[in-house]
Amino acid sequence: MARKAIKIFLDSNVLLSGLLSEKGAPRVLLDILCLDLPLVKGVTGAYSIQETERNIKKRLPAILDIYRSYFPKLRLEIIPIPPIETVKPYIGMIAAKDAPVLASAVTSGADYLVTGDKKDFDKLKDSAAIPVKVVSPSELVYLIGHMFSSDLAE
Repeated sequence: MARKAIKIFLDSNVLLSGLLSEKGAPRVLLDILCLDLPLVKGVTGAYSIQETERNIKKRLPAILDIYRSYFPKLRLEIIPIPPIETVKPYIGMIAAKDAPVLASAVTSGADYLVTGDKKDFDKLKDSAAIPVKVVSPSELVYLIGHMFSSDLAE
């Protein structure tokens, strides 16, 4: 029986960390997405892209062209910036600056919101109040590895 693909929403810190490092879980996730495997589909929000590009321009402008050439290889579905009505229910659940990220992840129908932002997102781990599971990049790499190894065992 064919396994349903998992949909992963990447926060801007995962995009940036994966681009800047040749190792580590964020880079592994970006590399997996570049492979265009049928079991893993990537998504991010226009809000997260703006945040990523703003951080690159501010801190590392020399890599902007590298980012722009690499980004299409990820084949990410892009969720438009959510309207304020969609964001409002998440303000208070998480910091206002992160509410558009959470709203975008929920709107996308993602199974997992992948973030390295422990300070703001850890309180949402295992929360029944949202339909997306918040995980770190390393947690998701482990899950994907387990998913593929169990498929091979069958």
